[in-house]
Amino acid sequence: MKRILICNDDGYLAPGIVALFQSLQSIAEVEMVAPEQNNSAKSNALTLNAPLYVHAVSERVRFINGTPADCVHLAMTGLLGYRPDLVVSGINNGANMGEDTIYSGTVGAAMEGFLMGVPAIAFSQVKKGWSHLDAAVAVATQLVQDLLDNAPSPHYLLNVNIPNLPLSELKSRRVCRLGRRHAAERVYVQENPRGDTMYWIGGAGPAKDDAPDTDFYATAHGHVALTPLMIDLTDHTALPLWQDLQG
Repeated sequence: MKRILICNDDGYLAPGIVALFQSLQSIAEVEMVAPEQNNSAKSNALTLNAPLYVHAVSERVRFINGTPADCVHLAMTGLLGYRPDLVVSGINNGANMGEDTIYSGTVGAAMEGFLMGVPAIAFSQVKKGWSHLDAAVAVATQLVQDLLDNAPSPHYLLNVNIPNLPLSELKSRRVCRLGRRHAAERVYVQENPRGDTMYWIGGAGPAKDDAPDTDFYATAHGHVALTPLMIDLTDHTALPLWQDLQG
């Protein structure tokens, strides 16, 4: 039987990971290693200057006082004692599309598994609030089953965004590229009870590039958006422009 490691960035008690963990057990052996608390927007951060503690909830559920990437890293380098066939992250409470993927702890957890040579999938619901979570779990479980049976590549990092719709209203899967957003909203400035100024990061901007081949477009039209990701940040098209700077 295939073995799956599941993680997230909303914390081990979040409805999305709890429901998906239970569902995936029907098709694989599943172990959860997830953050103790919400770690949204932690990307690929690893904790290097503080100790990490692992707490067991049950035989197959553990949580860590660290980031999503910490969880997968520890699991893969000692906690599990074996190499899983797949790393699954999510289901996240809110979309991870466009530039969100750079900041996303959900994607960061999946990416950590991918970096260690294991195929990985990050699942997110487009809207916050967990509405129609049962449908998202059904879609995610079926996709995992399909990929365990016959993946197009043995090594992949897949980002999946699922609209918050009843299962009967969800449309087919669409393979698409990441869209783009406008710049983020302005920072929020407040004063605390002691008179000190506080700053809160503003919300993400609206979609800027939501062409028909993007994740924004697909989910806005009721489709499940599948985007294969890569790690190489090299701007290959610009390499020739910098050749004159070589020694």
